[in-house]
Amino acid sequence: MIFTETKLAGAYIIDLEKRGDSRGFFARSFCQDEFERHGLISKVVQTNVSLSKHQGTLRGMHYQESPYAETKLVRCTQGAIYDVIVDIRPESPTYRQWIGVELSSSNHRMLFVPQHFAHGFITLVDDCEVTYQVSQVYHPGSERGLRYNDPALGIIWPQAVQVISEKDASWPDMNS
Repeated sequence: MIFTETKLAGAYIIDLEKRGDSRGFFARSFCQDEFERHGLISKVVQTNVSLSKHQGTLRGMHYQESPYAETKLVRCTQGAIYDVIVDIRPESPTYRQWIGVELSSSNHRMLFVPQHFAHGFITLVDDCEVTYQVSQVYHPGSERGLRYNDPALGIIWPQAVQVISEKDASWPDMNS
């Protein structure tokens, strides 16, 4: 795996190190030792899958509060998404900054999302499947979110939102 740290400390884009031949390729998409060598939480206790039927579906911006704060390893296994994370650590020099990364079934790229980051994505095509490996079991009482179009964050989405849940549309602004 090829780990590229983003401008947000602790967040990594991870590309597969493919070993190819006439059949296709083989690659590791997770290795506890490699994650730990990069100082990343490598504990995986739950794997989640989401399927979004329509292009322009937005899911997010989600996070869990401590003690249930989670890391995520996100990969799009079908279709293509624009994945966004926001640093919500008040003590961080990149507090309130965000990055966006295209994850797709063709680029095989993954995004490592540290604890205390809000996470969301918009689908770029129909029928997108996304897999998340997470370090904590989901705890409903600790679930929080930010509004995807909060002016304080200034996230630039690559296309208009066509489908969003009522819950995701009504998360508060960060200044609330």
